[in-house]
Amino acid sequence: MPEVPGFAHEYVETLGLRTHVATIGVGEPVLLLHGFPQHWWQWRQVGPALAERYRVICPDLRGSGWTCAATTRIERFSMRNDLLALLDALGLERVRILAHDMGAIPAAQLAYAQPNRVRAMVILSVPPPFMRLGLGMLPAMRHVPKLRFHRRGRSLEYLFEPPYVARPMAPETVETYLAPLRQPQNEEAIREIYRGLIGGEVPSLATGAYRKERLKVPCMYAFGVKDEPLTASFVRAHCGDVSRFADHLEIVSVDGGAHFMTDDNPRAVQALAEDFFVRTP
Repeated sequence: MPEVPGFAHEYVETLGLRTHVATIGVGEPVLLLHGFPQHWWQWRQVGPALAERYRVICPDLRGSGWTCAATTRIERFSMRNDLLALLDALGLERVRILAHDMGAIPAAQLAYAQPNRVRAMVILSVPPPFMRLGLGMLPAMRHVPKLRFHRRGRSLEYLFEPPYVARPMAPETVETYLAPLRQPQNEEAIREIYRGLIGGEVPSLATGAYRKERLKVPCMYAFGVKDEPLTASFVRAHCGDVSRFADHLEIVSVDGGAHFMTDDNPRAVQALAEDFFVRTP
């Protein structure tokens, strides 16, 4: 496991899951949910900055990092239920959430299903679930078929290259992200994430099911200026009047960032999240 000064590590046992959790700081809790193919270490720069004000909690989600599950099977609400169990086990009644990529899915599911558990939420690189899907979204999904039918041993290094990043990542950074995926359980989970979690959400997204619900949690959705086509302007155009679907929702840009904006511009991500959390007490 990579070392980051200031972080403490523990394992939390819930039904069928042993979740690795990295924590830093004291104060009100902020839950940081990593993307794919990443793990808690994604927050190595953002976490310590937020920890000056908050207790930062970074779990490895099911199928990632150092979390171990009784089964590799992943369904649509598996990670949302994992989060609820984790919050209960840690004695956390309400949290703020900062989530990226894959982590945005259980975060949004939690905000819709249990808004009383989420004070505020910042989502990176993923549009609101009520946004209409269209052909313009296809370039943003170009990686999905490969991952849905992932073959064991196939490298995922291409996910950390342009256009997903604004500038090339150091080889040692890529290796740190990908090393846990070589565990048989985690490699098997790659297909499950894209079959169960993401595939399970697609029908609701395609049919506009979330447009019939209301997002009550204050939210900010942030997009890298280099993350074509999913830029802030694209998302605004395809969402329309967000007040029809959410009580409070902001759509913003992250300068110098592409999809993996926490590596491209971690300082901007930290500043946006902290400002939003302060403004939404």
